[in-house]
Amino acid sequence: MLEMIKKWFWYDWIMLGLRVITSVSLILTTIRFQEGLVLPLGIVIFWEIAAFFIPWACLQLNYKYYLFTEILLFGGLCVHLTSLFPEAFPSFLVSVFLIAANSARLSYHWTAPATVLVIPGIFYVVSPNYSYWIMVIYYGLAYVMGFAFHLLTVNHRQNETIRKQNAVLEQYMSQIERITLAEERNRLSRELHDTVGHAYTSIIMGMEAFRSELATEKGIQRLDSLLELGRKSIEEVRGYLHQMESSEPSLSLVQSLQKLGDEFQEHARVEVNFRAFGEESRLSRQAKMAFIRCLQESLTNAVRHGQATDITVSLQFGHQDTRLEVHDNGRGMEEWQEGFGMNAMKERAMNLQGQVLVYTKPGDGTLVTCTLPRQAEMENDLIQLMIVDDQPFIREGLQLLLDKYQDLKVVGSAEDGEQAVDLCGRLQPHVVLMDLDMPRMNGAEATKMIKQQWPHIRVLIITTFQDAEQALDLLRSGADGFLLKSAEPLELADTIRLVHRGGTLIDRGMSHEIFKKLDKSVDSTPLKATNDYDLTNREIEILQLVAKGLRYKTIASKLYLSDGTVRNYASSAYIKLGVSNKEEAVQKALESGIIEGQN
Repeated sequence: MLEMIKKWFWYDWIMLGLRVITSVSLILTTIRFQEGLVLPLGIVIFWEIAAFFIPWACLQLNYKYYLFTEILLFGGLCVHLTSLFPEAFPSFLVSVFLIAANSARLSYHWTAPATVLVIPGIFYVVSPNYSYWIMVIYYGLAYVMGFAFHLLTVNHRQNETIRKQNAVLEQYMSQIERITLAEERNRLSRELHDTVGHAYTSIIMGMEAFRSELATEKGIQRLDSLLELGRKSIEEVRGYLHQMESSEPSLSLVQSLQKLGDEFQEHARVEVNFRAFGEESRLSRQAKMAFIRCLQESLTNAVRHGQATDITVSLQFGHQDTRLEVHDNGRGMEEWQEGFGMNAMKERAMNLQGQVLVYTKPGDGTLVTCTLPRQAEMENDLIQLMIVDDQPFIREGLQLLLDKYQDLKVVGSAEDGEQAVDLCGRLQPHVVLMDLDMPRMNGAEATKMIKQQWPHIRVLIITTFQDAEQALDLLRSGADGFLLKSAEPLELADTIRLVHRGGTLIDRGMSHEIFKKLDKSVDSTPLKATNDYDLTNREIEILQLVAKGLRYKTIASKLYLSDGTVRNYASSAYIKLGVSNKEEAVQKALESGIIEGQN
């Protein structure tokens, strides 16, 4: 009840003041003329106190309860006093005013006749000293005044609601504009960086390729001049693009969410309590933006649709995921209806292999939970790379492309397989980008040696041509992925991250060629021992879930992975097993003892 009183406006206090004045005056008058009472004074005063408190308490719960108790208790009291003192009939006028002011909807159909016609009739019956129609006029005027006061209060409430909603929308639009502008600037800078960087790098690599074909010293000088110009130009473009990125100071996730909650509390005038648990971990820009958008949408929905006054925001950093919970004390709803904002939140989370869940129930408010899995973290949060290619301009070009990503670092490069094996022993990179056609020792032999000596080092084959037979042999020898050199820079970076996390990715065109080859040879492929397939733990886990009859989308949701990632793992497992579909893969995995059968 105290929470309800906190929401009162000036007109609520006016109505309470009228009740207090009327009740106190009635008690004092009763004490003054107690000689004319039929009942004991204590009983009458108790009746008067009950007639004040009970309807007022009912009004805080439901206006219908108030109307009944006001008419029965206070109306009955006034009828009793009027039967003893005919001059007491005006004491019910204030109650008529309050009844009209607190009526709503269809209740006017019975409160108006009851207070304007029926009650005066009872007064006339118990004490016919005054004209019935005079009393009807008095009570009718009191009811009309109360109804006018009701219209005033309804108009004020609607204006206040509109004002609050407008403040929330203005604050929401302000944040949308600021965040969207920052996102768009960052997106443009990334896309331009990828496009322009790829173009300049291709030019530089192409000119390097012509170096051996130039016979004159003058031609070599001109080539060196063009290369220098290209390198200088790409650095200038990078500088401009970095200036184009958002100029706002970089805040941590906790600071960003705290700031967002404080701004919302100030503009929307609701209580927002923020708390964080665990040690804050480093998140990607996309994950950080997903949490900010989720909180923004949840806060706005809590006030606009749930009419909440108190919101609790909890951010928890776990070992495997980061979780944001937004719980409000709003009215909740029977069935949750997802709008554009909520769908956008869920899409952001799914793109990051996370999920958004909503729990709501009438009277219990709404709980929104956004969970994103933590990325695998290595020393200094960097993925250490080694580039192996016999062409120096290819090595230089790849390094230029990868240098712009904060989580990728090229720690070494090799020009042939022998040097690659030697450097792997000394540098212990996380991922090796391996070319195939090289002198002395080719990429296939180097991959086998690296995987035999250091199984934890991931090897991603970067090749120019689609050779399905060679790709199949290398996958069985331990290669962790295949990608064409013509791939976009962003695709290359995402593939490196996936392979680093234990996944396997094969270029789409190459995977089609591999499956065509498997279709021709699957019947003649001999059964291998379990250990010979070199399946990763994640591939075995997905095979086990496939054997249970789960679909890829269900597996993705269960493992907090994207649908595409699950399909990549499954495709890799099928290739290593030498099969072309999930039924054959499950059968072969069961026969080989890789997975257990279902009871």
